[in-house]
Amino acid sequence: MRSYYFRRGFRQLLLTAGLTFAMLGNACANPPSFANYGAAPDFAGIEQWINSDPLTIKGLRGKVVLVDFWTFACVNCVNTLPYIAQWHQRYKDQGLVIVGVHTPEFAFERSSRNLHAAIKRFNISYPVAQDNRYATWKAYANQYWPATYLIDQTGTVVFKHVGEGNYAEMESAIRKLVGVSKEAGAARK
Repeated sequence: MRSYYFRRGFRQLLLTAGLTFAMLGNACANPPSFANYGAAPDFAGIEQWINSDPLTIKGLRGKVVLVDFWTFACVNCVNTLPYIAQWHQRYKDQGLVIVGVHTPEFAFERSSRNLHAAIKRFNISYPVAQDNRYATWKAYANQYWPATYLIDQTGTVVFKHVGEGNYAEMESAIRKLVGVSKEAGAARK
């Protein structure tokens, strides 16, 4: 009796694992699907802009914009930064603008001096908005760190992702919006 249930449980495990890998493989293989999440909210209540003059969504029309909500003491946020920096380097000349919206979780993250030190430590060269009052966070109805919002050239949020991972799908979405093939994107590495 015991071996029957063991075999049955093992089969279930294999089936579940197989379905999981199949879904993960399809997520990477299929092109991203865009949705219409509505007009992108503007950057509100920004205490200061770093690496840029103040930006507006209206002023960025015609560009593809990736808004990244992050905070420097969040390990998950820090883990996403190398990917975001690579996308900035690869696609900035094709019309991608990355805006890091630093919304602090802890009191020490509100310090401009600490934020500047983190930007230097992580070698961030794209614009960063300091959102200490959570105004932009609330405008996007955001609830998580990290969270990325991809905005098309018309100012519409078309793709969202929360947390780490899904990097290939996000890069595919960026390439599709800026009109760069996978091969051309790879050549820019």
